[in-house]
Amino acid sequence: MCCPLFLSVSLKAQIDTAAFRQISIEVKKEFAPDKRSVYFNVQTKGDTIFVESSSESALTAIDKRVPGIKGFTKVNVLLPSQSLGGMTYGLANLSVCNNRSAPQNSAEMLTQMILGTPVRVLKKQGGYYLVETPDGYLSYTDATAVSLMNADAFESWKNSKRIIYTFDFGHAFSKADVNSTRVSDLVKGNILQVLAEERSYYKVGFPDKRIGYIKKTEAKLFSEWEKRANPNADAILETAKTLIGVPYLWGGTSIKGVDCSGFTKTSYFLNGVIIPRDASQQALVGTGIDVLDADSISVEKCLKNLQPGDLLFFSAAKRRGVTGGRVTHTAIYMGKGEFIQAAGMVKVSSLVPETANYDEHQSKTLVSARRFLTEIGKPEITRVAEHEWYGK
Repeated sequence: MCCPLFLSVSLKAQIDTAAFRQISIEVKKEFAPDKRSVYFNVQTKGDTIFVESSSESALTAIDKRVPGIKGFTKVNVLLPSQSLGGMTYGLANLSVCNNRSAPQNSAEMLTQMILGTPVRVLKKQGGYYLVETPDGYLSYTDATAVSLMNADAFESWKNSKRIIYTFDFGHAFSKADVNSTRVSDLVKGNILQVLAEERSYYKVGFPDKRIGYIKKTEAKLFSEWEKRANPNADAILETAKTLIGVPYLWGGTSIKGVDCSGFTKTSYFLNGVIIPRDASQQALVGTGIDVLDADSISVEKCLKNLQPGDLLFFSAAKRRGVTGGRVTHTAIYMGKGEFIQAAGMVKVSSLVPETANYDEHQSKTLVSARRFLTEIGKPEITRVAEHEWYGK
């Protein structure tokens, strides 16, 4: 009589699929509210429901709230996936890699990662990998764009001799000769392992095992680059101004093309600081600066309170009279009311109506400003030298 009783209790404890969907929505909202940083997905295959997440807390919550689903078997999958066989780290192979919202070429480009960027690999889906970049951002990249590594190989890379490319553009060559065949193009910020030195060239190894030669005058030893002091406003703005004229590119984070937050992120990264990827994420860190009067821009407060290097944040919803809307744009303050932004292309604009480069379109949508330079070392404003994926 024990077995029938157990079966009866078990069946009563089970819920239907509609109730499960509602619970999964609640769990996602609580434990994975931002899909850019926490993966959570539910899919059904036959009579099995797979709950897949990069958050162990989310899977634990599902288990506690869902004892069973009528007619289905529930399987939890914690990422990184075991099917990767321990190859859960990787390095970007290309000078600039395009990362998308879904595992297909037609999907929205969310961000980019440049050559030598270390990533955590969460799973493979079709010909794509779901990866997490050092800023904590999740996206899919083509399998050819990343070389997978196990933990030991990744540690070896972190402890290896590396260079960082410091010119805007350039090439790696097949021989220590600029007239030899090109191996790859390069952009500022690319990181490569040093295999040897030959006259005025570094012999470098790419993540996918290609070999190339780079002029020493175009690169710097990574160990020296990452140890420099925290940047000041002059350093950030000097870098930002080298991007003037670079075209706006949705998802772009390199000198080949940038979106608004890709521009601010790149200006900081090339000075050894990692900040969040998107404008709405950047607007949550740093120290707030008072720039408004009754939800409208106060030019007087901007001129008084802002300092060069501060980030400005704007919301397109404000044009429709909506307050509290999502942050949709960001820029770097330069001083005297001017700011530098990626809008159409990287350019210098002003908050001051009387100036020739006044940007009324953006200025009227200003919603906040944050100071990052005094907060380096605090959560989500991280020195590259202190980030464990780069070699801490």
